[in-house]
Amino acid sequence: MDLYSNKDKFYVAVDCIIFGFDNEKLKLLVFNRKIDPFIGSLSLIGSFVKIGESVSDASIRILKEFTGLENVYMKELKTYSSVDRDPGYRCISVAQYALIYVNDTINKLVEEKGAKWYEIDNVPELILDHNEMTIDALKRIEQIARYKPIGFELLPKKFTLPKLQKLYEAIYRRKLDPRNFRKKILSFDIIIKLEEKDRTGSKKGAFLYKFDHTKYKKLQKSGFDFEI
Repeated sequence: MDLYSNKDKFYVAVDCIIFGFDNEKLKLLVFNRKIDPFIGSLSLIGSFVKIGESVSDASIRILKEFTGLENVYMKELKTYSSVDRDPGYRCISVAQYALIYVNDTINKLVEEKGAKWYEIDNVPELILDHNEMTIDALKRIEQIARYKPIGFELLPKKFTLPKLQKLYEAIYRRKLDPRNFRKKILSFDIIIKLEEKDRTGSKKGAFLYKFDHTKYKKLQKSGFDFEI
């Protein structure tokens, strides 16, 4: 028995804002919308929540269906509910976001599904309020990077300080002073200097580091101030 049959009905959608870091640039994953209105236009990865699933389950299903990506940990950003946000019908969207490391395997996977990456500074006009969602998600990630360590899941096990700085520059979308960055990141005592060097950039090379997993997790819980 439908106890709410005399109530207004509307759709609930999920939009997945997936940022990717490829060791150099921060990128956004989009695809060509599959349905009208705006069929074929660039869109965030999204669709409708089914009657028998939660929003989080829907986001996992939708991301896999349209990009092939699995095991991506997404967090809820916010709900977008403007009455006129979707000309197709009254629809609210619960946006989810994630920041992942992009390697050749992931690139091949999303390409096979027809999804594509755009550098964050060159994101085209997206449908509906998806550009607004993207901006809001970028601000949230900046806030997280400001108070929590970032990089454990986004860098190789061994990395150089310039590579770590590249990650923060990609998130903050501005250049950082190398001396200040080095001094700040070393002050938190969450990375361990190795005897190995990365010599791909020069003969002299740059020392490799790795994260101290235990200290990293502690700082994730307690937080810190990473203003540069």
